Amino acid sequence: MGVTRDSLMVAMRTALAAVASLLVARSLKMPEFYWAPISTIVIVLSTIAPLTLAWQRFAGTALGATLGAVLATYAPNHWLVYGAGVFLCGLLSSILRYGGAYRFAAIAFSIVLLIAHTNPPWVVALHRFLEVSLGIAVALLVTMIWPIASQQN
Repeated sequence: MGVTRDSLMVAMRTALAAVASLLVARSLKMPEFYWAPISTIVIVLSTIAPLTLAWQRFAGTALGATLGAVLATYAPNHWLVYGAGVFLCGLLSSILRYGGAYRFAAIAFSIVLLIAHTNPPWVVALHRFLEVSLGIAVALLVTMIWPIASQQN
């Protein structure tokens, strides 16, 4: 059937971590609470070491959310600004030696810049960073408490 003890444990651990992240984010009344469990799932199901991916996601989200808030505040809403921002995410990730964080920077940047929000860009950026950071923290806690041998990197 393809279901092994490890696959069952991974599924159970992922579900537990995602639900824990969801409940904490909702209890803190985070406006877009779903980013916490999404971030938890990304880390828990990573094929690279959770701490490495957590750092990449954390740094990339901080970079992309900040850049998104700056451009959303001071630049016109135009596809050229968006393209320049994605390019800057890559350039800054390289300069800061956050190469693996580029994809997360570009994602956070896109969310802050492209999705219509009722709050100012800086508030949206801060919320995104906090929601993602909560998801990262829950994922790291769960992977430390409940390690799975087949996922050790």
